[in-house]
Amino acid sequence: MQTMIFAVREINQRQDLLPNVSLGYHIRDSGDDIPVSVKRSLLLVNGQPEKGSGQSCEDIQKQPSPVIVGEASSGVSMAVLRTLGSFKIPLVSYFASCSCLSNKKDFPAFMRTMPSDLFQIKALVKLVHYFQWTWVGVIGVDTDYARFAIQLFLKESERFNICPAYVHLYPVALTQDAVEELVNILKSSSATVIINFSVDSYLHGVLKECRRQNVTHLQWIASEAWATSKVLWDDFGDLLKGTLGFAIRRADIPHLGNYLRRVSSLDDVYTLYSDVSQLRVSYNVYKAVYLIAHALHDMSKCEPGKGPFQNGTCGSLYPVLSWQVRFDDNGDPIASYDLMNWQRGSDGSLQLVRVGFYDASLEDNKDLVINEPVIMWHRREKVCAPESLCSQSCLPGSRKARKKGKPVCCFDCIPCCFMLHFPPNFSTDSINCLTCSRETWPNQAQDQCIPKTLEFLSFQEPLGKILWAFSAFGACAALAVLVVFILYRKTPVIRGNNMELSFLLLLFLCACFLIGLTFLGKPTDWFCRIRYPAFGISFTLCISCILAKTVVVLMAFRATLPGSNVMKWFGPAKQRSSVILCTFVQALICIIWLSTNPPVASYNTKFMSATLTVECTVGSEIGFWCVLGYIGFLSSLCFVLAFLARKLPDNFNEAKFITFSMLIFFAVWITFIPVYVSSRGKYMVAVHVFAILASAFSLLLCIFAPKCYIVLLKPERNDKKHMMK
Repeated sequence: MQTMIFAVREINQRQDLLPNVSLGYHIRDSGDDIPVSVKRSLLLVNGQPEKGSGQSCEDIQKQPSPVIVGEASSGVSMAVLRTLGSFKIPLVSYFASCSCLSNKKDFPAFMRTMPSDLFQIKALVKLVHYFQWTWVGVIGVDTDYARFAIQLFLKESERFNICPAYVHLYPVALTQDAVEELVNILKSSSATVIINFSVDSYLHGVLKECRRQNVTHLQWIASEAWATSKVLWDDFGDLLKGTLGFAIRRADIPHLGNYLRRVSSLDDVYTLYSDVSQLRVSYNVYKAVYLIAHALHDMSKCEPGKGPFQNGTCGSLYPVLSWQVRFDDNGDPIASYDLMNWQRGSDGSLQLVRVGFYDASLEDNKDLVINEPVIMWHRREKVCAPESLCSQSCLPGSRKARKKGKPVCCFDCIPCCFMLHFPPNFSTDSINCLTCSRETWPNQAQDQCIPKTLEFLSFQEPLGKILWAFSAFGACAALAVLVVFILYRKTPVIRGNNMELSFLLLLFLCACFLIGLTFLGKPTDWFCRIRYPAFGISFTLCISCILAKTVVVLMAFRATLPGSNVMKWFGPAKQRSSVILCTFVQALICIIWLSTNPPVASYNTKFMSATLTVECTVGSEIGFWCVLGYIGFLSSLCFVLAFLARKLPDNFNEAKFITFSMLIFFAVWITFIPVYVSSRGKYMVAVHVFAILASAFSLLLCIFAPKCYIVLLKPERNDKKHMMK
């Protein structure tokens, strides 16, 4: 009240604001009560004294008040505005913050120098989010102010995934049952941070019951209505130490302190009444008076024809008509708050320390500034902020799973499971497990993607060494047999079994064994393009030689029939030509394959494992299976002919050995197909090499082992007489 009087006198002394015009005022005590406020507001606008005031009508000028500064309470302001609506009396509030009052349709004559709760709520939500409090209690006195504020808080907090542990409105007339019910809720909840929307007077009974039930662990967050109140500190300082709250921005009013001490005769005495170090609500009153003065000043400068009213008319100052006093369309000031922290001074007194601010005029991510090291917390001094969570954060390597029937802030942490192919999660509180790239894999802690280990069938690993050794052994064995055949080439056993084709077959078998080595080591595009054609052509050469040998054996006995000259078509030149012709077909298949869609080296990323398989993809599946199919066709033809010739006479008839070798050959490759298709990675390559070696060994052993046995171990049977039996 004294600040308003000071502002009026200051304006009246100025020559640059409302010159030749003096402001006056009427003062009525609203008692923070709706009936009293409505009654006395009507007296102000009627210019009548209150009955029983001890003043006569002659003592007071009978001029209505065209503007009212007040009310402090949002609920009382709403009641006064609805009553005075028909009078079009502007009401300029210095402390009513309910966002509902910004509704110009319902309250067209309302202005204020107090920011709307909408901004306070945004500041509170950002404060809670800043300290990662996702589980907070929300309480308030059962008034319009608290109801609208809590409604806004719940709506705004959803944007930041902040959940209310409880929401409770306690009555203005707080009974013992009501306060016990409230404190029981506070005590049973796991939330350690509580936000209260009320003025200080309504909080006294709640704090008293909290002390009685030993509920002393709560971190209080104050609404601006009690963020700087000192009346609670003497009785409840131990409970409220560390409280945080947004307060109206502090400001200085020059000469106000001297004025207060002078009008109260307190020049040499310090009292809370004369303390102007925390001018917040008083400064809002000061701004309200100046706001009205500037509106009147603009009215006094209005030029006819350019005024804001109908036909460009201007308002009148003599007298001032209430409906002519206008402000801007918004009616809400730009929000700016100080973040205050309740700290205990060395003498035990309350120290309101500014630890940050909120300025709605700044960018969204810069509007809240907090000096965290300065904050003194309720229980932990300056160590760190308390936690208020329904569930602990899920660490990297796990994901959140909502608890049924619980808010979004309550969840279980489910590990990202490899068995179910859940890739790892590299951030806390993730709803889904995040996927590493195809070339990377989670480490053991599942908090980092690391490059996968390259997997291929190498020469250095045990399996590679075994296959390499068998390949080398097979090639050496084929060469050793070739040497034996060359050394004993003039003996009946060697000469009687198509010596030239036997030499070629041994060379080609040696190549087959060596082809297996191309499947070892890290695949490259060139290795892949050499590997499969070499495999197909080498085996085609072997089978072609065996097919030629089988045909020669079969035709040789038909040539013994009288008048048969069939052998002239199966001489050595014709045999070589048949081998070349059969191989040419396979070579043509390989050329078409390589020209259209050749095999290439690739990284297999289809399977979730810590290894990245480097393999040769066949490119054209048709080309690959055509190569295998052609080998199978020649083998089948060879088997049929050998089977037909198996019972022909003579000891040098090797058709039965060829038949047996073909049976093993078929068994190997028939088994190979399903195993190859079902294998993965380097084991698929190992299966392929095993099939090559097994089929090559079957041909070498079944066809040449019996001859080597006779040549080397049974030389007495290696003569013409024995062969002709």
